[in-house]
Amino acid sequence: MASPSLAHELSRNDLSGHNEGKQPARIHAHPLDWWMLAGVAIAIVATIAGIALTHAKLAYFFQPTGALIVLGGTLGVTLMTAPRLSLLRSARRVAGLFRPRTVSREALAEEMIGYARSTRKAGMLSIEPLIARASHPFLRDMMALAIEVKSRAEFQAAVEAKARLRERQGEADARALEIAGGFAPTIGVLGTVVGLIDVLQRFSEPATIAMGIGTAFVSTIYGLALANLVLLPAACRIRVNVAEEFELEEMMLEGGLGLFDATHPALLRERFSGYL
Repeated sequence: MASPSLAHELSRNDLSGHNEGKQPARIHAHPLDWWMLAGVAIAIVATIAGIALTHAKLAYFFQPTGALIVLGGTLGVTLMTAPRLSLLRSARRVAGLFRPRTVSREALAEEMIGYARSTRKAGMLSIEPLIARASHPFLRDMMALAIEVKSRAEFQAAVEAKARLRERQGEADARALEIAGGFAPTIGVLGTVVGLIDVLQRFSEPATIAMGIGTAFVSTIYGLALANLVLLPAACRIRVNVAEEFELEEMMLEGGLGLFDATHPALLRERFSGYL
């Protein structure tokens, strides 16, 4: 979100260059996404409550053998099928789901309209002192490119290519989690088969058969829970975030083209209305 002081500077069309040398706005820690945390808490509580209603002891569902097979097997096949960079980016994106970057589109629109006022009065170079204080990294890169590139078509092609690349990278990150989510239930069944083999080895002890069969099926529960409560929801949320980021970048590209065309601020605000 643009700082109030920067928005005020731009609205006054101050082109005297007195912003040079000022430090960029300080980046604050992103607040926790309580909506995301609430979803995780509801899923965990509902699962534990459902187990409690079966009158089975909760400790019964903690089986080291099944956990080792499901977690280790899922991690192994994910490492084999997904590129290393995608896995690293996926891990960073999952960590970022709990502290997402929130951007006020209204404030961003006003910020870009301020840049448009500056360029209409004093040309493209008038925004150079303000680049470092732009509120979004993509906007900073785009403005720097707008000053360097003289052709509107080249500018548009370069920014669109960058936005599409970021979108494809986000899709690959989500796909890595989807791959893991697809394998987890099957590996859980594998753990169940291993447990049943162990039961058959002790078939001469009838008293332990029922307990052994129940224990064996815990691996299936692990696989299903890992896929449907963790991996697939995280992949879906990443896709949603990537789509929102791409739309925001399209909005910034619209503003960048407005700088090239010296578009009137009122008309530029009308173009932004569809994104707000």
